[in-house]
Amino acid sequence: MSTFPIQSVIRTLVMGLLIISLGVLAACSEQDSSDEAPMAAEQDAMTEASPAEGAAMPEMSGTELPIRKIPNIPPAAEAYYASDSYHVIAQTQDDAAQKPEGARVGGALTYIFTDTGEDIVRINDRGQDACSYYFPDMKRIIWTSTRDNMDMPLGDWSNEKEYPQGAELYTSDLEGKNIVRLTDNEYYEAEVSVSPNGEWVVFGRQIDGKMDLWRMRPDGSDEQQITFTDEWQEGAPFYLPDNETILTRAWKRSTYGTIFPTPMTVFTVKHDGTERTQRTFDEDMNWAPYPAPDGQHYVFVRIVPPRNWEVYLGDLKGGDPVRLTFNDGFDGLPSLSPDGTKMLFASAREGESDNGLLTYVMDMTSFNLGPENYQGVPGITKP
Repeated sequence: MSTFPIQSVIRTLVMGLLIISLGVLAACSEQDSSDEAPMAAEQDAMTEASPAEGAAMPEMSGTELPIRKIPNIPPAAEAYYASDSYHVIAQTQDDAAQKPEGARVGGALTYIFTDTGEDIVRINDRGQDACSYYFPDMKRIIWTSTRDNMDMPLGDWSNEKEYPQGAELYTSDLEGKNIVRLTDNEYYEAEVSVSPNGEWVVFGRQIDGKMDLWRMRPDGSDEQQITFTDEWQEGAPFYLPDNETILTRAWKRSTYGTIFPTPMTVFTVKHDGTERTQRTFDEDMNWAPYPAPDGQHYVFVRIVPPRNWEVYLGDLKGGDPVRLTFNDGFDGLPSLSPDGTKMLFASAREGESDNGLLTYVMDMTSFNLGPENYQGVPGITKP
């Protein structure tokens, strides 16, 4: 999930190959009135294109919706919004991070900032960091790091056979202080997120080469395994608005590393392990899915032949996805704002690829993905 570490988001062999070929890489209190001016400027910079209520999903025909680059920050990727749809947490390139030798992915630390490139704070100062997320009250964050296991092999976040076994989960305040270590073992733990009500943390754990989903309370208690699949390797779990259903993707251990791109399947599963439901039925690389606040749609990544990584909008009900990015360089690692109006994604755009993967914001207002449209998690119409 190369000079910039994407870290655990680049969890597949194919992503490692992409990074080599690009030569890049990819790593509070309530909002006060001082934030209003930059947010107003942001709205001026993005086209207002919301259709009338009840309008059909817009069709994309080779033209992207308005986008803008987040300024003032180093190359960054795997970025996620806080509950205010303004502050962002991401893996960010930093010289203080440990850097594995060769082409292995690594070398990012956790940063928080606004999507206008202000209030930039580095959370951790050592080791290698990976996936991170805000708690909904915006008082604490959760992040992955090897900071207490820097003597262990650095591993490779992009290869499931070499995941850093020293990766642990931590929480802290928004200044990187009051750190609490939640896990303490020699397993790989990462791919972490938080339920919308803040009651559960969901993450991936690899034991004896098998990757499964787990959940626990924000203080590390009540740890429970969710999936028990020998063949499927689940990861990238995110809660839907009901605080019970998790969106995830998985690939098969038996085919990993033998097919390019790695086939990946999107699933939903209840966080007690029941109702595991397949949502995609093709052999595409349905990678990095992230749910929309309407509970029905999700953004994800596919490869357009021969090797063009693009972001799509999918529907949990089934049907053909809508392509969102149209760029010859890499586009990926998408996530949506809690209000459904914006999408963060990492991109290598023309003239900027030498700088690594940079983080962009796309205006998504025309899709009506906001929480006001939530009607429950839909069933699937199988093809």
